[in-house]
Amino acid sequence: MKQGQIQDSIIQKLMETCQGRYGIVPDSITVEIPPKVEMGDLAFPIAFELAKLIKSQTGEKQNPREIAQVFCDVLRDIEGIDRIEIAGPGYLNIFLKRIDFLLESFDESVVDTGSKRTVEHTSVNPNKAAHIGHVRNSVLGDTLARILEANGNEVEVQNYIDNTGVQVADVVVGFMALESMSLDDIKALDISLKAKGESFDYYCWDLYTKVGRAYETDDSLRELRAKVLHDIEEGGNPTAELADYVASRNVECIVQTMDRLGIRYDLLPRESEILHLKFWHHAFEKMKELGVIRLESGGKNSGCWVMPFDSHSGSEEHDSDKILVRSNGTVTYTGKDIAYQLWKLGELGMDFGYRPFSKYPDGETVWITTDDRGSFPEHPKFGGGAVVYNVIDSRQSYTQDVVKKGVSLIAPERGEDASVHLSYEMVALSPKAAEALGFTLSEDDKSRSFVEMSGRKGLGVKADDLIDRLIANAYEEVSKRHPDSGHDENIEIAKQIAVGALRYFLLKFTRTTVVVFDFDEALSFEGETGVYCQYTAVRNNSIFKKAGAESVSDSLSRIQPSFEVADRYLQENSDVWSVISLASRLDETLRNSERQLEPAILAKYTFSLCKAFNLFYHNHKILIEPDEVKRAVLLLAASRVRTSLEKALSILGIQVPERM
Repeated sequence: MKQGQIQDSIIQKLMETCQGRYGIVPDSITVEIPPKVEMGDLAFPIAFELAKLIKSQTGEKQNPREIAQVFCDVLRDIEGIDRIEIAGPGYLNIFLKRIDFLLESFDESVVDTGSKRTVEHTSVNPNKAAHIGHVRNSVLGDTLARILEANGNEVEVQNYIDNTGVQVADVVVGFMALESMSLDDIKALDISLKAKGESFDYYCWDLYTKVGRAYETDDSLRELRAKVLHDIEEGGNPTAELADYVASRNVECIVQTMDRLGIRYDLLPRESEILHLKFWHHAFEKMKELGVIRLESGGKNSGCWVMPFDSHSGSEEHDSDKILVRSNGTVTYTGKDIAYQLWKLGELGMDFGYRPFSKYPDGETVWITTDDRGSFPEHPKFGGGAVVYNVIDSRQSYTQDVVKKGVSLIAPERGEDASVHLSYEMVALSPKAAEALGFTLSEDDKSRSFVEMSGRKGLGVKADDLIDRLIANAYEEVSKRHPDSGHDENIEIAKQIAVGALRYFLLKFTRTTVVVFDFDEALSFEGETGVYCQYTAVRNNSIFKKAGAESVSDSLSRIQPSFEVADRYLQENSDVWSVISLASRLDETLRNSERQLEPAILAKYTFSLCKAFNLFYHNHKILIEPDEVKRAVLLLAASRVRTSLEKALSILGIQVPERM
């Protein structure tokens, strides 16, 4: 039985005893991991917690140690428990059967929850290349999706494309007014850029900055932007056709960029279809019918449709975000988001049309929405998630609260819990990293702890530039270590190291932490880095390459007739048991990561497992251990770590290279 299953059995028995013996059911039961394995493998302070509940509900005083003894008696027969000790005034310390636990094979099966989860992430404005801030969003969303899937959920990954927004209009203004280009000219430019090995999204990056500067001195451009924006939203005109080409090409580039990091999508829902298929109109009529919004008849919001929202009351942000339809009849982003969220939850009563957008190198299809519902009738079933996770930075927290409330008012049976905002803080650069990427910094900037970026001002790091620099740095190190290997082999390893370094760096910090990216820190072979974790996995794999394919099965057969010797060895070597016990906690860690919506929990666990294994590797000469039984125990322990470490890294989106 796996440690998580034993833990679940203990919790269930404790709950039953609380109710049956004391007539009280706690909201939850706290589980702790003792700081040293000598103190036990699991610890439960339930006796103290229950004594407090009894006192508060009945006024009776109970001795926690006596309560602990009751629990101790009912837990003894649970499979996998070796012994239970009552520590101090009432702690229940659980010791697992070490040798049984070691010999129990890993159960790789995942229980299907039968529940669909929808994760929307990336959502880059399709007006230019993706930057490092988008990469954090995407890595967080992708890892959350992997965690949900590892926990047995069906997962659909979406990347919302705002192809009718102001940012796209800005680039269209740039092409039309500053570059004097027609759609045919833009297509010819695209072909020319490809021939030179240059990228369309990079060209748009520079053009977007150019337009931003031009707005400062030319008011006529702002007037043109308003017209362009209207034409794009209306559709069916040359400007909308031009904008569609520009947005679609940028999306293609962004999809390719994210695929370099192992990040993929099932569906690309577009805002144009939300408008043309009148998703908002349908949601709007529902909201008016249910009376959850009202038309303001006076004050500064006169003529606007608003949704009452008390939190953040009095702030400028509150006054703007609660408006769903402006007095001129245009819909706010918040209003459109409510309609889209209803569709994602299967509560809108309408659907998109779909068509294939592109294929990944392995043939997997990414789909995109269309307003032609009959074009591809055999498309996969999209939407209808039981829970929807929106990965959006923390600056949008209030807007997400409004969307959550709006959805729950229209579909109260789903409630607010069905809409989850996975917020995060920004990514900045260390001054050293900024200079390495070609930024010219003032002396003041050099003295700062980090350098902020601004896409409109052109002060940003394109995701592809960052990945390329990481690969170049990793290739230089790999080539030094393996000068006799070929270029292709070393560049492939460098790519795996670069991606692993970037993903781990962005995941090891909690979502509420501002990430300051630094090349040297990310690519270090020492400390808490993806490179260190990959190196540990390669080191572990080398044991089994030398030991041979049959090493695990051979070890099991050697231990069986010497059960007591192996058990005694485990009892006497707590460091060996400690690494086995830690390796067994992956499933529990995955559940915690999902429950707390924090991928950093999995990243920290992975690093801790690597540290524990490297200490174990240093203290025990596994392959040259002369005692066959001890060697078998050590090999099985290393195998346990190998299974958990490779699975954890895979869920983090990190590959294990053949060598480092």
